[in-house]
Amino acid sequence: MSTFEPRLYQQTILGTATLHNTLVVLPTGMGKTHIAMMLAQHRLKQYPQSKILMLAPTKPLVDQHADTFAKYLPDAQSLSTVLTGKIAPEKRKQEFDRASFIFSTPQTIENDLLGARISLADVSLLIIDEAHRATGDYAYVYIAKQYQKQALRERILSLTASPGSDKESIQEIIDNCAIEKLEVKSYDDPDVAPYVQDIEVKYDEVTLPLELVELKKVLERVIQNRLSQVKANNHIKDIFLNKSQLLGAQRELQAEIRSGQPDPLVWRSISILAEVMKAQHALELLETQGVDALVTYCDNMQRQAAKGQSKAVTNLMSDPDVRHVMLKAQALSERGFEHPKLPKLLSIIKLELTKNPDAKIIVFNQYRDQALTIVSALKGKARLFVGQQKKGGTGLSQKEQKELLREFRHGAFPVLVATSVGEEGLDIPAVDLVLFYEPVPSAIRTIQRRGRTGRQETGRVTILITKGTRDEGYRWSAHHKEQRMYRTLKNLASTITPAAPKNQTLLDDFEKEEELTIMADTREKGAHVLKELQDLGVNLVLKALPVGDYVLSKRVCVEFKTSEDFVNSLLDGRLLSQLRDLKQYQRPLLVVEGTNWYAQRNVHPNAIRGAFSAISVSFGIPILVTQNAKDTAALLHIIAKREKDGGIDQAVVGISRGSSLQEELLGVVAALPNVGPVLAPKLLARFGSLKGLINASVDDLKQVEGVGKKKAEELHAVFSRRFEE
Repeated sequence: MSTFEPRLYQQTILGTATLHNTLVVLPTGMGKTHIAMMLAQHRLKQYPQSKILMLAPTKPLVDQHADTFAKYLPDAQSLSTVLTGKIAPEKRKQEFDRASFIFSTPQTIENDLLGARISLADVSLLIIDEAHRATGDYAYVYIAKQYQKQALRERILSLTASPGSDKESIQEIIDNCAIEKLEVKSYDDPDVAPYVQDIEVKYDEVTLPLELVELKKVLERVIQNRLSQVKANNHIKDIFLNKSQLLGAQRELQAEIRSGQPDPLVWRSISILAEVMKAQHALELLETQGVDALVTYCDNMQRQAAKGQSKAVTNLMSDPDVRHVMLKAQALSERGFEHPKLPKLLSIIKLELTKNPDAKIIVFNQYRDQALTIVSALKGKARLFVGQQKKGGTGLSQKEQKELLREFRHGAFPVLVATSVGEEGLDIPAVDLVLFYEPVPSAIRTIQRRGRTGRQETGRVTILITKGTRDEGYRWSAHHKEQRMYRTLKNLASTITPAAPKNQTLLDDFEKEEELTIMADTREKGAHVLKELQDLGVNLVLKALPVGDYVLSKRVCVEFKTSEDFVNSLLDGRLLSQLRDLKQYQRPLLVVEGTNWYAQRNVHPNAIRGAFSAISVSFGIPILVTQNAKDTAALLHIIAKREKDGGIDQAVVGISRGSSLQEELLGVVAALPNVGPVLAPKLLARFGSLKGLINASVDDLKQVEGVGKKKAEELHAVFSRRFEE
């Protein structure tokens, strides 16, 4: 076992983390894992019978953390376990119960929590590595929430080099991980600086050749012509939009479709914007990667167009300008024409290896096809490091990833060409040079890429930039976001509000329901509904169901679809066979989540309406529509409760004959337009009574979580409408 001598800043951070749930923001290579290791040792001394759970997003990174703990902590190796989805669930349970140190990917722990195979009650420390992922629906969020509910001795340590550049993103991580204190260190801090090796960052510019400039102008014309059409439809105000603005415009139009009966021009604009996004991606490949990447992308779109898979792709590929670009790019590729970045990259690597034959170099490229081209051009000096997703036969299993890193570390080859999978957690000391084939606009990814060098000696980073292209914008975008990140973190560190005490009564818990049991299929589409059911106190039994997705009672079985899956299963024929099987139950139900059926795959609305009528009339299966996972879970919960209470004698709006006044009020409010069972208790809790709700103004209604301006106005209109005989 090796010895570890903590640095001053690590001891300072440890002091905070022993007392508070802490988010540690520390540059890559500055020993975040060692801080976690010291805190783990401290917690086990405090609570000898407890467990330490450390999560990381990839299996190689999980193994790396387990090896670090085993290297420095006594008994860590014999008392540790590494859990993955490839281990049988029952075996995972045994290992979790046995071990004191548990290292795992978050998805594995999430699945075991949903299946009630494990409990976090005895975990005295939850370590969340790469904590910038703790947003949205990522498994970290659910695990942290369950940990706060279950743990007897709660302590959370979240680690990242870069949590994000804006206050909202950072605050989301703070909220999701129940953070009470921030520890933020940069290379410039006095207690960190003595341990930092200088990193020389160089921007190497190339000029886009005239052949590519010509194609660039054609693609820009394609994009602007289409955006002019959308502008003429009054759906955008400008024809010069970046990617995030285009995505925002798409979201607004999709929302208009979901609202009911949109103008037919909305459909046209949505389709045109989809064409623009495709053309924008082609332009980015041309500017930043080269003709080979562009040709591969165009070939894929050509195959999609031939199959009629997408109206947007078919329209785009029939455009004479696009066909000109495709044919010209193919001709350039066939004669060996290269983007100037590639020869520049090869010359940099050749010079580096001439000066130092033992040098280790990492090349980052965010496109797998172009990364393959780089590996091929390096003629045996490089290997490709990519994720597991198979694409063109280039995927690597986690075992293969780990072995490849081991070989690189020991000098089996000098150049590692990595896609984004290489940006997180690579433990490769003494990398001499990091090459960015392109700048990325993300501060998180830029910091992670840069952090692969300068760990033990002076590091060097070279970033290739094509002048006059989006490369220049991405460079400055990442720079400004990184500066903003540190300013935001320092401000938040002084103003952060500790999480509410664990035993505080929450509004959603004011009326605990008796535990229900719902059987759910292990192959159910995503875990969102399962998580919401668990939050409602449902006892979930996960198993492979021969029919349906949820069994709510002996007679009620539910086939669950998102609106997208509903349309897809209708087109490929799965839906009819699934519904026939569902008829084995006395009360079969189809639950469809989401209302944007008409925005899926250009299916005519009459086809969707015909399917609904056939399902409800011909099959005799009721169709229930929900807004989101929370709404779906609430509906399933109510149906299961009705079944448990007898079911048949319940009133239509959900008020039983023996209901309490509270239940009757909830039933009445839930029956109001666009309210439902989730929003009803929030409205009553806010206004206290039905009278208070009815007398509420639009502004008062908007103060309730889940009530926007439109919904508030609709409710107010219902309360004010006169009855006419």
